[in-house]
Amino acid sequence: MTDLAVTEVTRGHQYRVRTDADRRHLRIALGLIAAFMATEVAVGVVSGSLALLADAGHMIADAGAVGGTMWALHLAQRPDTKIWSYGLKRAEILAATANGVTLLVVGVLVLFEAIRRLINPSPVAGVALLAVAAAGIAVNVAATWVLRKSNRRSLNIRGALQHILTDLYAFIGTAVAGAVIVTTDWQRADAAASLLVVLLMFRASWGLLRESGHVLLEGTPQGVDLDEVHRHLSELPEVLSVHDLHAWTLTSDLPVLTAHIVITDACLHDGTAAALLDKLHRCVADHFDVEHSTFQLEAVTHREHEPAPHGWT
Repeated sequence: MTDLAVTEVTRGHQYRVRTDADRRHLRIALGLIAAFMATEVAVGVVSGSLALLADAGHMIADAGAVGGTMWALHLAQRPDTKIWSYGLKRAEILAATANGVTLLVVGVLVLFEAIRRLINPSPVAGVALLAVAAAGIAVNVAATWVLRKSNRRSLNIRGALQHILTDLYAFIGTAVAGAVIVTTDWQRADAAASLLVVLLMFRASWGLLRESGHVLLEGTPQGVDLDEVHRHLSELPEVLSVHDLHAWTLTSDLPVLTAHIVITDACLHDGTAAALLDKLHRCVADHFDVEHSTFQLEAVTHREHEPAPHGWT
């Protein structure tokens, strides 16, 4: 087995081990959320608290986010096929997008109800609100601690973590609202806390949608400056020019780069083209952390047969 094959097998094994650990962490977090969510819904209905029901709605979204994250991890482990030549690795980006959309939709629904209750406040049992919020803080701290052990470079994992972190901050706001109601009887504190939940949801949603949209629209990976890539590749003595340079992110931790490389006739005829390919791959791997790169080597005379350039030149 070649060194490259050994490297690929090792990476595959490491990915499976890491993914199995991530799924175990996600299952623990899902169990904590689901167990608490049922209690919160019941208390929210009995106490009449919008903040608790808003948090429960968010926790339903949390449970869906964690479940979707687990399913996306399962799909991402599927092998490549002739129909899905990269496998289903981008499923994690779709899951992160779904998490962002869910946060946005739940936030809009809570926003309208919070505004209505600010205008016409309903009586809220402050003691129950405070007690459940305190328990919610403990549950979300535990779930956050579990998920922080996972691969946080994965946008999919970060999406689930954003849901839980947002819920943690929301419970802190809900606890403050409960304390205000108990001490001052200001019933609008419940709706005010709900508005805080909404702001946190919108902030987390924007971050997830921005990052996942960048991947889905084939944006250049973070840390990859195409001007710098072009300069590094062009500095190799065998390279005459570089054109049709593309870089994008297939999924978290998997940036991809392609380019057409015009080389000297001597390089084509003296058998050093293979060594040049090694240099090109090492260049983008060492300087830009891009392990998956594809280069098309071209003679100078081939340029007149090329279609119009369709990438960075």
